[in-house]
Amino acid sequence: MISKLRADASEAIADVGDGATVMIGGFGAAGQPVELIDALIAQGASDLTIVSNNAGNGDTGIAALITAGRVRRVVCSFPRQADSHAFDAAYRAGEVELELVPQGNLAERIRAAGAGIGAFFTPTGVGTTVSEGKEARTIDGRDYILEYPLRADVALISAYRADRWGNLVYRRTARNFGPLMAAAARTTVVQVDEVVELGALDPEAVVTPGIFVDRVVEVGERPWLRAGEFVGAPA
Repeated sequence: MISKLRADASEAIADVGDGATVMIGGFGAAGQPVELIDALIAQGASDLTIVSNNAGNGDTGIAALITAGRVRRVVCSFPRQADSHAFDAAYRAGEVELELVPQGNLAERIRAAGAGIGAFFTPTGVGTTVSEGKEARTIDGRDYILEYPLRADVALISAYRADRWGNLVYRRTARNFGPLMAAAARTTVVQVDEVVELGALDPEAVVTPGIFVDRVVEVGERPWLRAGEFVGAPA
């Protein structure tokens, strides 16, 4: 019987090794797999490269991973915002490297990895420091730079519901980078609010098919989700 369910988050991420490249879903707090990140901190893997939309908020999630000294490099679009003090302190101290990637390029580089695309030309970043050292080409009178796919050893993402085969349904904006990252990583680990029986998910609502998912952990309802509605939540 095929089942990708794991007993808890610790079991699901137990084999993440030092030096791994880890994609972490989320757009700020929306869709960030906090329970999986907490388990990764407890597990102890270090020297990590984190690929995410931002470099952490407040003192939880990615920010906590950075504070714990487990991150060597961050690849993201938004490293600094009002509450990104953990990354800011680590970066200024020379403890964390940064690769800044325009958000559209970040999404497309991740998507390209999952789709098996070798590289692609984009106009985003032409004439800026983003283009330094990259191949440039003029196509139909417009300048482009060459970008390469972003792949990961493991992706940690959050979804709303899953079945034991790993088929995933997301909720609203919490979906964000999840489907792209699930396809771009060697191993995809997902935390969900609820695991349902096979056949309970509407096939038309499944965004990430189970073929892209390796492990699923049920973590229970998010604290801000009550009676099927978001209450004071970021998404």
